[in-house]
Amino acid sequence: MAGTLNKVMLIGHLGDEIKMHYFEGGNSLGRFPMATNEHYTNKSTGEKVTTTEWHNIVVRNKLAEICEKYLSKGDLVYVEGRIKTRQWQDDDGNKRYMTEIQAVDLQFLNTKKGANSTTTTPKPSEPTNTPSTKIEDDDLPF
Repeated sequence: MAGTLNKVMLIGHLGDEIKMHYFEGGNSLGRFPMATNEHYTNKSTGEKVTTTEWHNIVVRNKLAEICEKYLSKGDLVYVEGRIKTRQWQDDDGNKRYMTEIQAVDLQFLNTKKGANSTTTTPKPSEPTNTPSTKIEDDDLPF
């Protein structure tokens, strides 16, 4: 393999409402925490264990506006994007880091605000409310 790959696919629940930031020129940025869970059984005790991993999701421009309009805390979403780590200095001069998922594609799996669950959020060049296509077993090549 000649190149590199930075790709993340997550299915999880929003941990809070979308926090929007608007910039001059019409650009916007939305941020929200997303939780994914792992379930397993402890072999020594037989106890069922659930662990939660939190992810910082960043959406931009039209995708951010759609997320703000249709998503709320607790909604289940599919996010596809790339990992990016930001670095800054805090007020005390300490270096701080935050790892984020820069979302490229996002699909609503269930929402409380009434968005159609078969609607996928558009890429910036696509119109809104583009229906997602479901692959039937008959359509699979194997």
